[in-house]
Amino acid sequence: MTGRDPAATPVASLIVLHGLGTTGADFVPLLRSMDLAAVGPVRCVFPDAPWRTMSLNGTDMHAWYDAAPPETRRHAPQPLDETGLRESQAMVQALIEQEQAQGMPSERIVLMGFSQGAVLALHTGLRAPQRLAAIVALSGYLPLGARTLQTESNAANQRLPIFLAHGEQDEVVVIDRARAARTALQVMGHLVDWHCYPMGHEVSDTELAEVGAWLTGVLS
Repeated sequence: MTGRDPAATPVASLIVLHGLGTTGADFVPLLRSMDLAAVGPVRCVFPDAPWRTMSLNGTDMHAWYDAAPPETRRHAPQPLDETGLRESQAMVQALIEQEQAQGMPSERIVLMGFSQGAVLALHTGLRAPQRLAAIVALSGYLPLGARTLQTESNAANQRLPIFLAHGEQDEVVVIDRARAARTALQVMGHLVDWHCYPMGHEVSDTELAEVGAWLTGVLS
């Protein structure tokens, strides 16, 4: 796990969850596009997903849950490995509690993720027993569907601010899955800020700059 502690006492914590096949450290340089100076010192936490053998290609890589081969994903990209997802949920929940143990109020903790990390951020954050500051989900979706979320979501995070963003040409997680997540979250009363960009399954500087501006508003 990679961490970035500010020189001064942090006023917020950002837990960043990477995508399939990368590590937490890969996200560190990307955050240079996010300007959180107006918020004050922010502690950034970049955990690594467990090492798994992927059904996707038979190779070992960092992944929050297993991903199936393309031929089985035509109608539902990345069919869900629920066991792996829930194990990763427990890992992220432990990180939230670790931040609290270091003196950070839960209302100042943000979960942010890309792709599988976005899926995990939504899954974990909306079920967390303590109130969080916000969720940032880039190129993700609701992993177990709206009905399961309605059953399992925690009242502590009702009307949670959520930045939901997606690439219009995403070839890995089609944008309709993100739009479905947006609708489900809005129906549940969450404060969804929706963004789409002319790009594929990736993160852009423009996207991160807008995340930074949005988080500044949420945390200031």
